[in-house]
Amino acid sequence: MKQAHFKKLIQANKELFYQDLAQLIAIPSVKGQAQVGAPYGIENKRVLEKIMEIAESYGFKAHLVDDAVAYIQVGEGDEYVGIVGHLDVVEAGGKWTYPPFELTKANGKLYGRGILDNKGPIFSCLYGLKLLIDQGYRFDKTIRILFGSDEESGSSDIPRYLNQEKAPVFAFTPDCKYPVVYGERGILNVVFETTLSAQSLALISEIDGEQGRSFVPDVLSCVVEGQVLAVQGKRAPSNAPDLGSNGITLLAEKIKETTTNEELKHYFTWLYDCLHEKHLGQGLNMAWQDEMSGYLNVTPYLLEKTKPGFKLGLSVRYPVSFTQEQVMAGLEQEANEQTTVTLVRSLPSLLIDKNRPEIAQLTKAYDDVTGLESTPVTTTGATYARFLPNTVAFGPSFPGQKGIAHNVDEYMDESDLLLNMEIYMHAMLNLCE
Repeated sequence: MKQAHFKKLIQANKELFYQDLAQLIAIPSVKGQAQVGAPYGIENKRVLEKIMEIAESYGFKAHLVDDAVAYIQVGEGDEYVGIVGHLDVVEAGGKWTYPPFELTKANGKLYGRGILDNKGPIFSCLYGLKLLIDQGYRFDKTIRILFGSDEESGSSDIPRYLNQEKAPVFAFTPDCKYPVVYGERGILNVVFETTLSAQSLALISEIDGEQGRSFVPDVLSCVVEGQVLAVQGKRAPSNAPDLGSNGITLLAEKIKETTTNEELKHYFTWLYDCLHEKHLGQGLNMAWQDEMSGYLNVTPYLLEKTKPGFKLGLSVRYPVSFTQEQVMAGLEQEANEQTTVTLVRSLPSLLIDKNRPEIAQLTKAYDDVTGLESTPVTTTGATYARFLPNTVAFGPSFPGQKGIAHNVDEYMDESDLLLNMEIYMHAMLNLCE
């Protein structure tokens, strides 16, 4: 009965949900310059204030922790079940069909930066909780929904929160995929810095185009020996490079075929041969895998001309049974004597006991709503679960859905977003009744 009731309830109330979600999407909450009272920039502070305003209009009391995390709570207990998502977003680069900071409905889809990652899903939790409270549901446990503002740039908002507040006894973050995610692969961002001669470097310009560690770069260009070389790849999230076409390796292919300089030809041949369409580390002799989390994954995300040579940035996501030391040793083995390998960011892998009763309760919510029979999984992504104790990722993407977050025309199917709300309503009841 709950399923049919919840579906009708959500359908009857979805227009207010969209209206308030549009207010969140409209705020370009990309991390900005720190200011007094706004550690991640004015827009990120503004989006926290907006969610607090919306929550209070629903009758919740909203709290702000260190100008970094907002939360609402139902219940008075010190120990609480948490739901944690984020309202900051990555930049809206690339060529969009729809305005990135407007909520647009078209062809059964909802478009806008943050609709999937993560404004839509975390707001669906708040709105779902509102619907439950309005229907008279009561919870035997305290439940708290947290809204972060720095997930996309390192999650430093969570330590700020934990400096002032207790950690949850259990939490989920709606910022990954279904079913329940009990493990996240380790992530390293590594820079290869290669020295070339001044004579060779004089033959090539700087690399022009948008690059960043969160995505596969697409449109890049440079000038080599007087010739303009340009490539058009396909942008994708850096944890799903197989869904994109990497402009770095495409440009390397053109450079090695164009230049008459042996040093440039050698460098860009190495780059192309080791990394072009070799997402599983096979070009670096690191095609490693394990049963729990699958293959290692490698993505070139930065190519930059420097004064001494070239800087190449790689994002490496490695299986949970391997270590950072093993990965670094493997990468250093592939570097020549003109190249240094520097670790610039490390997120160790995460494993939660998949037999925890709370994971079974989340699984039941997902299975009851979808009619599927699921088992917990692992991911290449990185979520708040790495920074907040006792936390797993749960949704919002359904099996087979990849490469939407961090991309142009970020979207969710309208039916999927509403189905997420239904799943999260069941999850809250399962965890807190």
